[in-house]
Amino acid sequence: MKVALFITCLVDQLYPEVGVNTLRLLQRLGCEVTFPKSQVCCGQPAFNSGYVDDARKVAKNNLKAFDGADYVVSPSGSCTGMVHHYYEELFADSPRLAADAKSLKTRTFELSQFIVNVLKTNDVGAVFPHSVVYHPSCHGSRLLGVKDEPLQLLSKVRELKLRPLTNSQDCCGFGGTFAVKLSEVSGAMVTEKVNNIAATEAEYLVGTDMGCLMNIAGSMRRRGMQTGVLHLSQLLNRTEASDRKQGYNA
Repeated sequence: MKVALFITCLVDQLYPEVGVNTLRLLQRLGCEVTFPKSQVCCGQPAFNSGYVDDARKVAKNNLKAFDGADYVVSPSGSCTGMVHHYYEELFADSPRLAADAKSLKTRTFELSQFIVNVLKTNDVGAVFPHSVVYHPSCHGSRLLGVKDEPLQLLSKVRELKLRPLTNSQDCCGFGGTFAVKLSEVSGAMVTEKVNNIAATEAEYLVGTDMGCLMNIAGSMRRRGMQTGVLHLSQLLNRTEASDRKQGYNA
């Protein structure tokens, strides 16, 4: 199965280890993975800020970059959600480009969504002997509809102890430009999220979007918490017992 990796800006610029783990995980599951070098931002920051023309430019570039790929997989529900819900809108005045956007939408998946719904597996052979709490990102769960897939994958990880998170559905307060425009509200939201994480006493926080994990990790670090932070791809690549030195703190 041929898969093109849609890396996302945060992963490309700040968390390349997430991209590497996504690549290795897909390869381990039997996929032939390519990395189109011409890919750029999904356009969401510009689109959400009202710069529709700028968003359209980068989206048009991505239509070309991923043209011909059987599947496009991203370690982000947020960026995948942008492709699914807004690319066709961006090209509403161009039937040809709108058709290309629709085609890309049908071929683009968030990582856990692809593993469970396309590869038809929820057991990737991972082992992680630690307690974990899972944060569902808003764009992944609400915009894209990825809710059960990450939990299905975590439920099959050997020795993992998944702890429930109070009000897990609540936003962490990041929201991209929201955290900048409404910083006080955002700060209050992430404080509440971190309070609930701390109450679980879990060793690790895991999620599917690095924007959320970056925001939560920063708040935890300022409080002196030692909770490890992992993207789902990193955890699923643990195929034998390992300790925290193999993880990272955002």
